[in-house]
Amino acid sequence: MAHQLAFLIFPDFQLLDAAGPIAAFEVANGFVPGAYSLRVVAAVPGCVRSSSGVTWEARPCPRMGSIDTLLVAGGDGVDAARRDARVVGLVRRAAARVPRLASVCSGALLLAEAGALAGRRATTHYCRVQQLTRQFPDVSVEPDSIWTRDGHVWTSAGISAGIDLALALIGEDLGARMAREVARHLVLYAQRPGHQTQRSALLELDASESPFADLNAWMRQRLDRDLRVEALAAHAKMSPRTFARAYLRETGVTPAKAVERLRLEAARNLLADGQSSLERIAERTGFGQPERMRRAFVRAFGAPPSALRNTARRSAAHRSSSHS
Repeated sequence: MAHQLAFLIFPDFQLLDAAGPIAAFEVANGFVPGAYSLRVVAAVPGCVRSSSGVTWEARPCPRMGSIDTLLVAGGDGVDAARRDARVVGLVRRAAARVPRLASVCSGALLLAEAGALAGRRATTHYCRVQQLTRQFPDVSVEPDSIWTRDGHVWTSAGISAGIDLALALIGEDLGARMAREVARHLVLYAQRPGHQTQRSALLELDASESPFADLNAWMRQRLDRDLRVEALAAHAKMSPRTFARAYLRETGVTPAKAVERLRLEAARNLLADGQSSLERIAERTGFGQPERMRRAFVRAFGAPPSALRNTARRSAAHRSSSHS
């Protein structure tokens, strides 16, 4: 029988929070016909307006015993939805009876409002992390994960992370190989692990269309090389002093701090992948020695690289046991 998937939307939901995961499950159906039955539902059925103004026809929510997974979208309207007893009541009933509950982006706030995240680990879009942490202190918020799983409850960060969450769900249902096939069909760069950081250091450095965009990309391709300010200034064809001042003015960080951010991001992704030793990762990302990398991790994340690696291994072991 097809896995019954329901996507819950509400007025001013984020269109891609629902459409992105739906596309992933649609592709999975192409590989395994009939694997999933998809429906979009709302507490008040009919045409539901998204935050973009585009409307989506939503059906009434079926009885909870007929749903295998309920996925809750996020969006600008989530706070109003949390004040709607009909929406919260629907999620609360689902939390008690649906085998798998998931959210995209700020949809985690709806799960929390319904009591589904009490005592659980969860994540949300980084812009909503403080709100989730402050308003629901019984939730263990993982601010920098792109998706999490705690028991039968899954949460994810914003928009594109909803596709990563869908791929993880497909992996649980149909196997990791099928999840990779779906990711390849969607022309995704990679299927990202849940503990990969939400924000790209390179994107943050280039957020204001910095004239140093090309330099930042060049740095990222050469993390294991000499990236002291003199080398960067030479590449930018500027004197070291002029370059350092201009870079700080344009990006808001010093060149040294920018290099460290890029190296930390690369090292963190390699740690989550779990294929290389700490020594090899430190070498590949330009830290040189594991101890130097450890100090940088503690400063940036409050924990050493080994802690992230152990978390990633526990997560992988949990997924493996779930498949067996």
